[in-house]
Amino acid sequence: MKISAALVKELRERTGAGMMECKKSLTENNGDIEAAIEAMRKSGQAKADKKAGRIAAEGAVVIQQDDDNAIMVEINSETDFVSKSDDFKDFCNAVATTVLTAKPTDLEALLTVNLHGSEKTVEKSRQDLIAKIGENINVRRFAIVNKSGNNVGAYLHGIKIGVLTNIQGGNSDLAKDIAMHIAASRPLCISPEQVPADIIAKEKDIYLAQANDSGKPASIIEKMVAGKLNKFLREVTLLGQPFIKDTDKTIEKLLKETNATIVSFERFEVGEGIEKKTDNFVDEVMQQVQK
Repeated sequence: MKISAALVKELRERTGAGMMECKKSLTENNGDIEAAIEAMRKSGQAKADKKAGRIAAEGAVVIQQDDDNAIMVEINSETDFVSKSDDFKDFCNAVATTVLTAKPTDLEALLTVNLHGSEKTVEKSRQDLIAKIGENINVRRFAIVNKSGNNVGAYLHGIKIGVLTNIQGGNSDLAKDIAMHIAASRPLCISPEQVPADIIAKEKDIYLAQANDSGKPASIIEKMVAGKLNKFLREVTLLGQPFIKDTDKTIEKLLKETNATIVSFERFEVGEGIEKKTDNFVDEVMQQVQK
């Protein structure tokens, strides 16, 4: 029986268990989510996985390379304290090596292969680490960049921000410099043509509302909006940004000078896009008092 991703997602949300455990339990119970929940409770799997419902927005980015590929992984923990522990670091490095050697096609595939140096899968090793340290740990994402004769640049800012660049032409120093630039400047994509249409439409609506308040003629308003939109596109795309090491030239100009082309880039920032929990100490105390 084929188990849909939506069903796996629902079971994860209801149980807080890992993705692979959810899929396995649903398969064994013919897609019956209630039966899957009951089976998971009976097996005691949820003991460590109860922590999986907690928000994990700290953690680390790890980069590794060999002659053929460069890889980057983001692995999350609940607290910054755990992200600096040896157990967590060892797990992160082992997962990174697993990605580099096994080259999984996606996250689901990664979780099913054996962790480097272990007879247990990545997912089982993750669960064991959760049980050991008492915090949720989440293997969030990874990227693999094949070198294929290109220059691949890698840059890590501490353990929180990682960048891989894939550049045709130029040299390895240029690839690393642009990776460092991307870490600092956070471009959305390479060129204006790649900016999603919904983002452009949203910005245009904002600029139009601002311009309409000016009381200027429609023809002038149109030029004002176009000018602001072009400025926005330069700011959020890699080619239009001033190079951090020489702000008198854009990345586009730098690439032309070195006869190079950006093929792709990957930028991971720990916890980016994860809604972090904010605790209200007063409310927490009041809840305890009222119990």
